[in-house]
Amino acid sequence: MAAADVWTAIAELAPALGMVGTLVGLVRMFMAMTDPTTIGQAMAVALLSTLYGAVLAALVGMPIAGRLRRLARAEAFERARFDAPLVALARRERPQFREAAE
Repeated sequence: MAAADVWTAIAELAPALGMVGTLVGLVRMFMAMTDPTTIGQAMAVALLSTLYGAVLAALVGMPIAGRLRRLARAEAFERARFDAPLVALARRERPQFREAAE
């Protein structure tokens, strides 16, 4: 579950970091308003950073976090299923067998 929490945090923070990149690109664009050749590069940084943040969150972070959570639930179910027999084995108890109904 800890790994799933890390990937969830990555998915939540990626759009915010993309917006920081957008601000950096916009600042570069406004600083270069006198030179039309550099405006396009700065605008590309602004738009691509937003895109990368959204893609990282939606196509990488959330699917990985979802799969890790699903696997963690399945592992917890299996551990709970084996809990009683393993405790009995640790106590060196004999297994309880049910009598067959005749």
